[in-house]
Amino acid sequence: MNATVSILAEIPEDLHESLKGYLETHPDWDQDRVFSAALSLFLLQNGNSTGLESSRNYRRTARVYLDALFKHAV
Repeated sequence: MNATVSILAEIPEDLHESLKGYLETHPDWDQDRVFSAALSLFLLQNGNSTGLESSRNYRRTARVYLDALFKHAV
């Protein structure tokens, strides 16, 4: 089964203000990078890595997380 994922999310105002403040003081980060890091970390912490396909997904998710953390501004 192929699932389509589209993200349009409303976040609490307090979280929005915190994100704005973080992005203002960290110009090498943007909203997409923050969301990729946060979502991939959530999936790493809460996902199931048993089974071959789950193990592959875990490794791909780990790569996204590490890329988000260590991406350097060009």
